[in-house]
Amino acid sequence: MNARKQYQSDLSAQRMRRLFALSIGLAFLAVGILGFIPGVTTGTDELTWAGPHTETYLFGVFAVSILHNIVHAGFGVLGIVMAMRAAAARIYLLAGGLGYIALTFYGLAIDHASDANFLPVNWAANWLHLGLGLGMVILGSVPLRTPR
Repeated sequence: MNARKQYQSDLSAQRMRRLFALSIGLAFLAVGILGFIPGVTTGTDELTWAGPHTETYLFGVFAVSILHNIVHAGFGVLGIVMAMRAAAARIYLLAGGLGYIALTFYGLAIDHASDANFLPVNWAANWLHLGLGLGMVILGSVPLRTPR
């Protein structure tokens, strides 16, 4: 008997990766839509296209703009589409997670009152982006194989 464990792909593991990407895609699509809904988002009457001077907050916490909501919705649709194949779902999770980690560092580096804050991001969003990024990278990189 070989002392080294043999690994084989498990079809259910591929489904799990696809489910992770689909779930995250649906969540981002929902957040993108919710960013336009009064009551869920405060200050929707002052919703601007982009820029740092927003008074519009999703759940009263996360600064949003029209561009920010469109980006969330687009990223959600991308996740839903990429969830159709396990390999694409993994790319979505890894690349998207690394992108959100990069966005965290961008949000930490810029002056939130400057024009560089075009999405806009705030401190709450920075922490959320870090958590999302790490979670997506973990879901995309954890081996979903079973030992035989």
